[in-house]
Amino acid sequence: MTLDTLAAPAQHTIEVRHSRFLARAAPIASPADAAAFLREVAVPDATHNCWAWRLGGDYRSSDDGEPAGTAGRPILAAIDGQGYDRVAVVVTRWFGGIKLGAGGLVRAYGGAAAECLRLAERLPLVDTVTLAVHVGFEDISLLHHLLPAFGAVKQAESFDAEGARIAFELPADQAGALKTRLRDATRDRARFDDEG
Repeated sequence: MTLDTLAAPAQHTIEVRHSRFLARAAPIASPADAAAFLREVAVPDATHNCWAWRLGGDYRSSDDGEPAGTAGRPILAAIDGQGYDRVAVVVTRWFGGIKLGAGGLVRAYGGAAAECLRLAERLPLVDTVTLAVHVGFEDISLLHHLLPAFGAVKQAESFDAEGARIAFELPADQAGALKTRLRDATRDRARFDDEG
């Protein structure tokens, strides 16, 4: 299954028995991004700011004072159920005077998060790899010209007496084609780090 992240931050509001639930979601690239998003959108005078995030195999969630397992885990389940990764969701609740019970809380928090993500603009995640290649001075401009054609983005560049070592990230399914094209274009002078 191909996972998606968010193309842009999103939000959605629902009301359940006079309690208002505001779900806000954003793409993240690190746990620090998730913490910053929580700090940014948490409403200090709200009853609860419950949250969850997933970043590959790493994830966290918080019930923020709601009964254990009634908010953070349902929000995380919504992230997973909607096929997202690299996403943080905060659901803010303003208590409306009617207790919802554990099942009602699970449905409200999970439902607000799921609907927010369902309506959001998706961005497919592409598996990428990082490659490094050493080319002679005569081939540097050729390499720089080829990188965009394969969706590659330069990460680092260093020079020595023979030329340059350039590291770049690109979609994994383009790596083989770029290596072949670069070898052909340089008459096999390019040397990739992973080839000894």
